[in-house]
Amino acid sequence: MNPQHPEPAPEDPKRILIIEDDPEIARLLQAELGEAGYRVEWAPGGMQGLVKLREDPPHLIVLDLGLPDLDGSEIARRAKQHGDVPIIVLTATDAVERKVQLLLGGADDYLTKPFHPAELLARIQVQLRRGEGGEVRRVGELEIEVESRRVRAGGREVALSPKEFALLELLSSRPGRVFSRDEIARHIWGKPLETESNVVDVHVANLRAKLREAGAYGYLRTVRGVGYALRKPAS
Repeated sequence: MNPQHPEPAPEDPKRILIIEDDPEIARLLQAELGEAGYRVEWAPGGMQGLVKLREDPPHLIVLDLGLPDLDGSEIARRAKQHGDVPIIVLTATDAVERKVQLLLGGADDYLTKPFHPAELLARIQVQLRRGEGGEVRRVGELEIEVESRRVRAGGREVALSPKEFALLELLSSRPGRVFSRDEIARHIWGKPLETESNVVDVHVANLRAKLREAGAYGYLRTVRGVGYALRKPAS
């Protein structure tokens, strides 16, 4: 196949990691993406893909869902723990429920097999463009890039899970405003908080710990009996 590529080859090639156990599909993708100007690496298994991700984080991952050694959903979850690299999943199922699970679990987009390489190229370009600009929120030394879902504290990258980023994104939308636990639950999980559930408190604690580890102290404020707020700490 030789589709017309919608954009010229970039001067500084973006790196794409393909995690795919089918050598024929992998070779096809390597050829198409390489012709489009990307630098491509291939991992034939999930564990090998995670090793490559840790050693040299790519700009984007193309991930086959049906790998023999590790489920693609688990790979997506682990990949997001290392940073918010865009993930496009290749899946053989067209079930709506499965697609929703993929997107909620960390995937940024998906393609159902069989697919045309030109469509994958277009989706890759969309995901990479999202990381090149967009709204940036600043609260003290915190920088939150909304579209690329990247967070920095004093210039230091903070790796958050999708749910932790959703929590920070909500709180940073109105710095200083106290959001109730129920508001947070509805925003992140799309439903009210269950009685006696501590899921919101656990995610707040995890987010606070990661911010502290990056040197950002005192940004998450707890208002007992009310909820949580993000604010610049007092000097």
